[in-house]
Amino acid sequence: MAENSGAQPAPKTESHDPDFPEAFLSFMRQGWREDPLAVTPLPEVPNYAKRRNDLSEAFPGETLIIPSGNEKVRANDTDYHFRPGSDFFYLTGDRDPDSVLVLHPSGSGHDAVVYTRQRNSKDTDRFFRDRNGELWVGRTHTLSEKSTELGVATAPLGDLGAALAGSAPGRTRVLRGLDANVDRAVLAYEPDRTKPRDRALAAVISELKLVKDEWEIAQLQAAIDATVLGFEDVARILPADRGVKERLLEGVFGLRARHDGNDVGYTSIVGAGQHATILHWVRNTGVTKPGELLLMDMGVEGDNLYTADVTRTVPVNGTFTPLQRQVYDIVYASQQAGMDAIRPGVVFRDVHKVCMRVLAEGLHDLGLLPVSVDEAMADDSTVYRRWTLHGFGHMLGIDVHDCSAARNETYREGTLKEGYVLTVEPGLYFQAEDELVPEELRGLGVRIEDDVLVTADGCRNLSAGLPRASGEVEQWLASQREAGPRLPG
Repeated sequence: MAENSGAQPAPKTESHDPDFPEAFLSFMRQGWREDPLAVTPLPEVPNYAKRRNDLSEAFPGETLIIPSGNEKVRANDTDYHFRPGSDFFYLTGDRDPDSVLVLHPSGSGHDAVVYTRQRNSKDTDRFFRDRNGELWVGRTHTLSEKSTELGVATAPLGDLGAALAGSAPGRTRVLRGLDANVDRAVLAYEPDRTKPRDRALAAVISELKLVKDEWEIAQLQAAIDATVLGFEDVARILPADRGVKERLLEGVFGLRARHDGNDVGYTSIVGAGQHATILHWVRNTGVTKPGELLLMDMGVEGDNLYTADVTRTVPVNGTFTPLQRQVYDIVYASQQAGMDAIRPGVVFRDVHKVCMRVLAEGLHDLGLLPVSVDEAMADDSTVYRRWTLHGFGHMLGIDVHDCSAARNETYREGTLKEGYVLTVEPGLYFQAEDELVPEELRGLGVRIEDDVLVTADGCRNLSAGLPRASGEVEQWLASQREAGPRLPG
């Protein structure tokens, strides 16, 4: 990365900024060609417009404020790669930081305006002196170009302050936690720290996201298909007879994610051996070992930010031991039972109970439950959870844990509907230090996760491109290794 030799104009904000002689400034202002930016409306513009209209109908007469979020410092004067806030992107398709969508009440509906940065063009010295100038970040959209591309009105970010100041208390809702400047400018109407009015805005957006339209399903399928390729890439370079670093496998998958999509949808979990028992093992500092299992929880985030979320557990040497296979097959049976239970009208939590009962029965067969299966499953017990730890799955979409602000009655306690996309991901985890399990089980973890679409009469496994049954996993691993490494392309 080139060092920024001239960031903000005076007063300078970087300690390493040089002074600019007038001769240099004058020379930099000359001889630049202005290339037009070819802009056409995005094909998904009608989708964004429909979503904004649905949100408008939920809050007639109120001002709604949804920020994109800000860039975050990684170290000193370098930032993390920016990803727009999911709800903002869901409603606009805009990818820029600091932007804010405001739905202004107008008659029976709302006028949508995206307040956004103006282009740092070559009309001012900012194009080479500002860190956001085009000499540093490339050609950016004018307001009119962005409006054409996104199908929504735009306004300079400098006008946002007046718009926020004019937002009437009691008739304004803000999606909070994304932009501290917006949060400060529009104080919560209620003194209650829980901010129920603002929570209702977040809930409605989440609930709008529950049912995926055809375009969204296609985006998810593309991300999942790339994820399948990423798992194949990893399998092809995973040695059967020696160890490799977890980070090598993370990196190989990350290459596929950046090539075929936008990035990884979340930090990849690559757990070799006992690391597989740590649910969010993201340090990935371990090494694989023949004879042990390898758990990989990874997903590609597509170009339009919809993400896959898939987990596979494989035997490093290519073959499960009898005990590993027994545990794996329990988890597989649990996952299959959950998939078989999914259909419109089924309560989300009931799918959880189906999966957990199969796991509890498996734990009983392993001789681990201190009580009967029925007693273990009772609400005043649930002792089986010592080894299952988490729920059966979650909604999936533009977030890996999509629709998280939805009300319980529409999500966790609600019924499934056609068009929902969710994960089914039961697991069993026997911690290395757990003295209530036999020594041969300690440090063994298995999770199998797939992404399913609720259909009119059941569900469709969108990630069926990766095998799930233990014997099929062994065959798949062998075939990938035989095919050999490949580069994306």
